[in-house]
Amino acid sequence: MTDDEFRPKLGKIGSRGSKAGKRFAGQVQAAINRAGGKHIDGDRFNGSRAGRGGAAAALLKSRDRHAAFRQRRVVVKARVVKLVGKGGDGARAHLRYLQRDGVTREGSPGELYGSGKDRVDGKEFLDRANGDRHQFRFIVAAEDGIEYDDLKPLTRRLMAQMEEDLGTKLDWVAVDHFNTGHPHTHIILRGKDDRGENLVIARDYISSGLRERASELVSLDLGPRTDREIELRLRQEMEQERFTSIDRQLLRMRDNDGFVSLDGRDAFRQTLNQGRLRKLERMGLAEEVAPGRWRLDDELEATLRRAGERGDIIKTMHRELTGKGLARSPADCVVYDAGQNPEPIVGRVVVRGLSDEINDRHYLIVDGVDGKSHYIYIGKGEATEPTPDRCIVRVTPRNTEPRQVDRTIADIAGANGGRYNVDIHLKHDPSATERFAETYVRRLEAIRRATGGLERQLDGTWIIAPDHLDRASHYERQRAMAEPVVVEKLSSMPLEKQVGFEGATWLDSAVVSETPKTSRNAGFGREVREAQTRRQQWLIAQGLAHEEQDRVVYRANMISILRQRELNRVAGQLSSELGLSYFEAKPGDRLEGKMIRSVELASGKYAVIEKSREFTLVPWRPVLERHVGKEVSGIMSGEGISWTIGRQRSGPTVS
Repeated sequence: MTDDEFRPKLGKIGSRGSKAGKRFAGQVQAAINRAGGKHIDGDRFNGSRAGRGGAAAALLKSRDRHAAFRQRRVVVKARVVKLVGKGGDGARAHLRYLQRDGVTREGSPGELYGSGKDRVDGKEFLDRANGDRHQFRFIVAAEDGIEYDDLKPLTRRLMAQMEEDLGTKLDWVAVDHFNTGHPHTHIILRGKDDRGENLVIARDYISSGLRERASELVSLDLGPRTDREIELRLRQEMEQERFTSIDRQLLRMRDNDGFVSLDGRDAFRQTLNQGRLRKLERMGLAEEVAPGRWRLDDELEATLRRAGERGDIIKTMHRELTGKGLARSPADCVVYDAGQNPEPIVGRVVVRGLSDEINDRHYLIVDGVDGKSHYIYIGKGEATEPTPDRCIVRVTPRNTEPRQVDRTIADIAGANGGRYNVDIHLKHDPSATERFAETYVRRLEAIRRATGGLERQLDGTWIIAPDHLDRASHYERQRAMAEPVVVEKLSSMPLEKQVGFEGATWLDSAVVSETPKTSRNAGFGREVREAQTRRQQWLIAQGLAHEEQDRVVYRANMISILRQRELNRVAGQLSSELGLSYFEAKPGDRLEGKMIRSVELASGKYAVIEKSREFTLVPWRPVLERHVGKEVSGIMSGEGISWTIGRQRSGPTVS
């Protein structure tokens, strides 16, 4: 900054000015809106151009739309990510995801690059970004991206143009992905400008300006679209069951009464509009009220967008199932709706993928025992533990009703003037333990962090409002938006390996269940039936079952015998590997030691607890993942273990 430059800060003398400035800016915006203030283009002030790039975005919006129509189409998805709290962990996880295996044309891991290097160290980039308030993430996908042998030059030119539009140097890294039908580039941009201050980009530039710039560059490389290309694409749009550019044009053509009237000034456009309206009429989304005069459904855009999404999902399912050699008819491909279908889905994972890369939204394709293949949206990737292909899972909708713990808290508070704490709980229920009551406090903490609607006093007492159950239900609905379903891994072992496995398998649990899941004689259901028949013969040969009057009768303790066999075998292998002797933990035993790792058995996951010169195996809990390598203690019971992390007496517990 030169001597004759200065940057005013709004606020009191001596203050940092940030909060005061924001308050003042908000007051200015509100005053302009109340007064009906206008920008030079006639729009109300809404802050969409506040930040860098607003002028460039306005210029791009005012271009000749016919010229823009000839440009090559580019899709740009953008997200601003806060890096406070756990955001740094998310940034590292995102970089790992971008560089995963199988994203290049050769199926190799993705490689980070930057403005001047073909290979960039992601750790160095994250170190530079340490302390940043936010970062920008973009996905740039040119419709004709397959024409490029290498996307790096295009990305570098786009980012150079972005620097010119924003008036600052940018610190960014990118990865090119070729693992879908449309090659695309992931770009991560630091939220700092070249002066080290927070980089604020105008909303208009993020939403449309960057897309227009990318479209310009692709059009320069490949040439503008010809009349023939434009006409061919528009003809294809006439019969598509998705929201198209023709639909957007029809919505613009509506008069004040909401009707669309066709005119014959442009014969080609007249044919397009007429053909599209007939298609919409067959879909129940348009009605001809008079010759050449049409009424469009109020939900036309939303309905067509949903239909387009469903079509994309079915294409994804067909591609993935065919790639796995699992041919399925369209009637057997189902899009699972957790809100409409309360029934659990049990089946084999075909693939886990991303439905929205920039927002980390995942899906599963599950071959169900009902003979159908299900596309299941599972929300954020971190919400569901890893589900390898071919493992067997149960998927259930997340319950959004208040839990019993919430009802108990409400009852105790109702009897104690709206107050709740551990001591009040123990007085209300003398049979409860302090450790048990602490699980209720953790529930209140979780609701408070998520909704901010609970008050905790300095002495640890909680003020419970009369509408506490409504707040708990609201919290569960919030969780369901990010985690709409619960995915329970029933078995990591593929079905074919379970037939002759000497241990308790999912097949065994299914046949002895009091409420067995009916398998349809089709798809994966047929495979399960055949595997169960072969497993029954193996169990009979092992003396764990016998045939009686045309049915198979299983030994009462069959599951326990099989589980113990596998446990003993794995314990023997671990004993040789660790050089320690194995002891079996029994109900009532107090366990102390270091949790050194976990092991996966057919009957489930177990934690390995080491103490002195011996070790034991105990049932695993997902919450233990972050405590590997720590000292733990707990008491075995018939239902599991209540853990204490660390040797200290008052240390955190995991129930």
